[in-house]
Amino acid sequence: MASMAQSPALLAGNLASKPTASDLLGSLCNGICDVPLKALGRSRLGARRRDFSIVAKVKKGKKNEYPWPEDPDLSVKGGVLSHLSPFKPLKEKPKPVTLDFEKPLMDLQKKIVDVQKMANETGLDFSDQIISLENKYHQALKDLYTHLTPIQRVNIARHPNRPTFLDHIFNITETFVELHGDRAGYDDPAIVTGLGTINGRSYMFMGHQKGRNTKENIQRNFGMPTPHGYRKALRMMYYADHHGFPIVTFIDTPGAYADLKSEELGQGEAIAFNLRTMFGLKVPIVSIVIGEGGSGGALAIGCANKLLMLENAVFYVASPEACAAILWKTAKASPKAAEKLKITATELIKLQICDGAIPEPLGGGHTDPHWTSQQIKAAIIESMDELVKMDTETLLKHRAQKFRKMGTLEVGGFQEGIPVDPIRKVNMKKKEDPIVPISMTSESELRDEVEKLKHQVLEASKSSGTARPQRGLKEMMEKLEIEIDYEYDEAVKALGMEEKFSTLREEAAKGRNLHALDEKIEQLQGEFAKNLPSAPNYNSLISKIEMLKELSKSGTNKDELKIEINKRFGEFMNRPDVKHKVETLKAEIANLGLGASDLDSSPEIKEKVMRLNGELESEFKTVLKSLGLQVVPKNQDAALEKINSFNEEVHMIIDDVVNSSDLKERIELLKAEVEILGNSPDEDSKAKILSLVTEMKQAIKEAIAFPELKEKHERLTAEISESSNGSLNQEEEDSQIKVNQDTNHRTFV
Repeated sequence: MASMAQSPALLAGNLASKPTASDLLGSLCNGICDVPLKALGRSRLGARRRDFSIVAKVKKGKKNEYPWPEDPDLSVKGGVLSHLSPFKPLKEKPKPVTLDFEKPLMDLQKKIVDVQKMANETGLDFSDQIISLENKYHQALKDLYTHLTPIQRVNIARHPNRPTFLDHIFNITETFVELHGDRAGYDDPAIVTGLGTINGRSYMFMGHQKGRNTKENIQRNFGMPTPHGYRKALRMMYYADHHGFPIVTFIDTPGAYADLKSEELGQGEAIAFNLRTMFGLKVPIVSIVIGEGGSGGALAIGCANKLLMLENAVFYVASPEACAAILWKTAKASPKAAEKLKITATELIKLQICDGAIPEPLGGGHTDPHWTSQQIKAAIIESMDELVKMDTETLLKHRAQKFRKMGTLEVGGFQEGIPVDPIRKVNMKKKEDPIVPISMTSESELRDEVEKLKHQVLEASKSSGTARPQRGLKEMMEKLEIEIDYEYDEAVKALGMEEKFSTLREEAAKGRNLHALDEKIEQLQGEFAKNLPSAPNYNSLISKIEMLKELSKSGTNKDELKIEINKRFGEFMNRPDVKHKVETLKAEIANLGLGASDLDSSPEIKEKVMRLNGELESEFKTVLKSLGLQVVPKNQDAALEKINSFNEEVHMIIDDVVNSSDLKERIELLKAEVEILGNSPDEDSKAKILSLVTEMKQAIKEAIAFPELKEKHERLTAEISESSNGSLNQEEEDSQIKVNQDTNHRTFV
């Protein structure tokens, strides 16, 4: 046997005058000849006859019924064009998927099924129990879905059974014709576009399309478009703009596809081109987030006049998992990241990014897709009725203004310069100080300016109606500080210590081995202070420091300073960390049932109080240093001497009382009782010992409560209080609060 393709030359000779085999084969393939090929006979070729037959196999191709179905119903509503989509209902019902936070509901549902099964098997009436369980189930469902956390809404938005773009389209449109291709050689299945009608009005629909099962998800690339998809959407935008069709976009993507090929084909350029184009389209645009809207992949078809979101949809610049991996180095922190990102419809409405939330049934949109679609349809109609009334110029301004005001104070956005909580400030990058140019004013000019300001302050203090030149003082002091810093830098360079300071700054930036670092700082500071007098600009430096001292003394306003200190103290005590420490200690004292006078009976609590007092005092001193002030105890030695003298007097009185015959007998009795009972006294013995201790305490208290000692204690308390919180006249300012002129310290820091 020989095939026709193998021996075309054999068809010459006797067959030349007859119909050729190819003619007969063509006729057979066309269905107009039913003569079998074997009946074509034999041919004599040369001197020898040879039998042969021609065998042809027609490859049976795959039945192609797209875009038309096999038997289109011409009487269907909307006509045969309504069939123009490959999207068909699934033959098998999707398997139910239970999210982690829904498991308690599934337990209740299982109980209901078990009780119903028991009722059917036994024939008993369990209707009351079933009704009770159903009511409990519905209440639990309502409580759960009205108090969802952001990460739970993310999980609902990613639910495998959640209705897709085309599910909603076929529920809300009377007719829909899908349009394909970017006219550049590719049709991305992750973005679907097409024309459809709602209530007789034509719209251009486009949206991200996820799959309903694994096979479809692979085909649709899990709803992640390539550049071809965005260019297809762009082509349809131009088409809609040309013909005046309002545009409705559906957003449901984790983000644009970020593979190497997409980047080579210009993923970023395609998205950017869409963003620019959408702001110039002269037709109304409404975008609806039906699932998750991820980053630029969502925004590429989301620059709309109105942005609506389903109740359980999310819209984010980075997924919670990615954000958690960046900030906290683990994806397990995604619940915290979801909360901080403000990605839910409720939060985005507050920020005026989203214009409205579309309700979903309890349990999510997948529990009743048709009802959810009808809510979307109503929202589209309402929004479009509002937008179509605008003229072209108003429509474009409306769209631009929506995005221009995002993040501004008008919509509760961000503001620079607000003080940051110290706890949050720890992990923030330090802001670099701006480089201030040095004017290098001559020393004589600086001296003249300082004297002039001092004279103005003196005149203002004599005349009550003249305001103090606070602004000029502040500017001059800042100028002097800059000059002093410059002089220190020049001194460091002149002494050849610049490299040492640079190395120390690098070590300080790393923040390791702080104890050794402190020692190095002290050592370098001592070396610098020792060599400073030999610097060529030493006299100029000392002169400017003296000018700053004089200016700060003459410019200090007692009342303003007290107000500022009180204000800073109030802010300090209202800090969350300080409040937490104080409240914790108060609660601990309250739990022990101790009063202010009973702290001596609990050395541990007293030590905690003293430790907290020391910590707060140290921290507040740091706050005052930020004002350029430094707290210095006044008359500390004299106060300590008086306190020690008073304590000695009190101890002498207590010794006299203890050595008296009556109290001494009680002490001896107490010692004897303790020795007899040992380490395991019974309740009666404990009560007796406690009674003896109370009597001795009362006796000592009565002994030291005579009027002379009490009066002396009150007088000493008043003196100490007055020395700490008295009026701040000019002399006290010199001893209590002075300008922090330790500019060496500023150099090291």
